[in-house]
Amino acid sequence: MRLLLIRHGQTPSNVGRLLDTTAPGPGLTELGEQQAAALPERLADEKIGALYVSTLVRTQLTAAPLAEARGLDVVIRDGVREIAAGDLEMRGDAASNDQYQRVAFSWPAGKPELRMPGGENGVEMLARYDAVIEEIAASGVEAAAVVSHGAAIRTWSAARAHNLDADFAIAHPLPNTAVVVLEGTPATGWTAVSWSDIDIPATGLSVS
Repeated sequence: MRLLLIRHGQTPSNVGRLLDTTAPGPGLTELGEQQAAALPERLADEKIGALYVSTLVRTQLTAAPLAEARGLDVVIRDGVREIAAGDLEMRGDAASNDQYQRVAFSWPAGKPELRMPGGENGVEMLARYDAVIEEIAASGVEAAAVVSHGAAIRTWSAARAHNLDADFAIAHPLPNTAVVVLEGTPATGWTAVSWSDIDIPATGLSVS
């Protein structure tokens, strides 16, 4: 199966660098709407058979133009929402953002038991994301798009793709509407094909 993980379009909280992770969350900025509108053309060569989004409004708004262009139903699943910020929710200072990323990226680095302050741990986050991906794979589609969130996509991909790791994910943030493409299945494992237009060899890339 070909899996396209798409970060949502820009939101006001992105502009303010706020750790805004609870539902329903903000809508898109004008730029975010333009980014969403550009997705159908950007993904014109992808044969997408299913379209999933999180419970946060920004993913649903981002997916809407693609759903309309392809005639796809949008399936909403809580499992692909953003990593819960817990006690750091709506903070925008550098220390809070650094702590959030440090905990999140410790999970694919082999410490999934660590917990976000007042939030979830990596075992919980990866399990809920896995459940949605397993549901998609079980549907039998050859390719699916999941409009999700930056930290969640980076963390899950680094944990599950054999040719990615935490160091790579830390070094390569995802801009709004960036796409990570993976191929494989939950049973056989995943190989990253591209990361925000960077081609990923089967053996992986260094962070340099």
